[in-house]
Amino acid sequence: MELTIVNDGSKDRTGEIIDNLEKQYPEIVARHHAQNRGYGAALKTGFSSCRKEFIFYTDGDGQFDSAEISKLIPLIENADVVSAYRIDRKDPWNRKLNAWLYNTFLLICFRLNVRDVDCAFKLYKAKFFDGIELKSDGALIDAEVLIKLKKAGAKIVQVGVHHYPRLVGEQTGSKLKVILKTAKEIRENWRDLV
Repeated sequence: MELTIVNDGSKDRTGEIIDNLEKQYPEIVARHHAQNRGYGAALKTGFSSCRKEFIFYTDGDGQFDSAEISKLIPLIENADVVSAYRIDRKDPWNRKLNAWLYNTFLLICFRLNVRDVDCAFKLYKAKFFDGIELKSDGALIDAEVLIKLKKAGAKIVQVGVHHYPRLVGEQTGSKLKVILKTAKEIRENWRDLV
C-alpha cells in the first residue's frame, strides 16, 4: 500500500505535517504545490505519483468515512472504476441543486450516467490512466476522468457511501467563480470530451 498526500499550497502547517509523516512511515508519499493550483491539479499530482495497481482517492475534510473503502474493494474485481455516490448528502440545498444540474448536464452532453460525478470517493484500476491526458486543474477533473476512462472502455460501477457535515475547510463548489471556471474548462476541452 502507498498513501499519497497532496498539499495544494496550504498556508497552515499541512506541508510540515505530511513531510513528518513521510519520514516516519515509508508507505506515505508527500507531494506539494508551492501555491494553490486547484482541485484538479492536486488530483493529477496524486494520480501521477501512484505506483500501485489501484488508485483510491478521497478528500481530507472529514466528510467521508475512509473505512467505507470496504464497500468499493469487492466491486473492483468486475469493474475498472468504482464511483461512490453520497447517501443523504450533507451539503447546503444550493450545492445539492448545482450538483443535480451538473450531473444532468453531463448525462445529456456526454452520456455520463454517474449518479454523483463529484463524489470524492473513488477506486480505479491504475492501468486506465496510461495514455489518458488530463487537462483540468479545477472542478471539472472528476467528470474529465470519468468521461475519458469511459471512452477508453472502462467499466464504471457505483455504490453508496455515507456523507457527513463539513467540520473543517471551506465549501467552494457552489461559488460562482468555481462554476464559471468549470464552464470555461468544459468549453476549452469540449472536443476532448465528446
